[in-house]
Amino acid sequence: MMRAVGAFDATGGAKAGDGGAVERIIVGLGNPGAKYEQTRHNVGFMALDALAREVSGAWRSRSPRLEARTCRTVIAGHPTLLVEPLTYMNGSGDVLPPLLGECGLGAGDVVVLLDDLSLPLGRIRVRARGSAGGHHGLESVMDALGTDEVVRVRLGVGEDDMPKDKVVFVLAEFPPERRAELDDMVTKAGDAVKSILGEGVAKTMTIFNGSTSKAVKE
Repeated sequence: MMRAVGAFDATGGAKAGDGGAVERIIVGLGNPGAKYEQTRHNVGFMALDALAREVSGAWRSRSPRLEARTCRTVIAGHPTLLVEPLTYMNGSGDVLPPLLGECGLGAGDVVVLLDDLSLPLGRIRVRARGSAGGHHGLESVMDALGTDEVVRVRLGVGEDDMPKDKVVFVLAEFPPERRAELDDMVTKAGDAVKSILGEGVAKTMTIFNGSTSKAVKE
């Protein structure tokens, strides 16, 4: 169970009376603006938005000091900051060094949510480390943190018959008939985040990797 416990200032620093220091940062990857809101490339944002709604958390908007939206909450007993970078996908990692410095955290305290073309819609995969797999947002995060040991929750957005132009594909919206699968996957991604913080990455991988959404037919 999660509850909202106040907010961060523009730099991500804890304000007085907000419940103490942040212990974990959950980063959703996507592109800002209504144009991209419902696209495949933005499922990281969708997952964090769902988590924030679950706890009635309030997002704080960008400022000149930090190009990101942030939402403070508690997950599995850990004071946690949800972060949506607003620097566009290729610059997703830019906001992390100042946030981590302000919070006194390191790369091991970060969890990243992102889309994955290699996974079918409805499936998620949790990993503790690895390459960016061609995902420029994750690549930016890894470059900013200086390591590939970044916990990530990959959300499947692939289809059986994808066009050759993958950029056009990921920047397109999900078809209405797949919305139930999308919504279920987004909820499952939030459950995976709670499991990572509460049970650890290894156990979470055994629970979630290879599973499909309830709406996906075997």
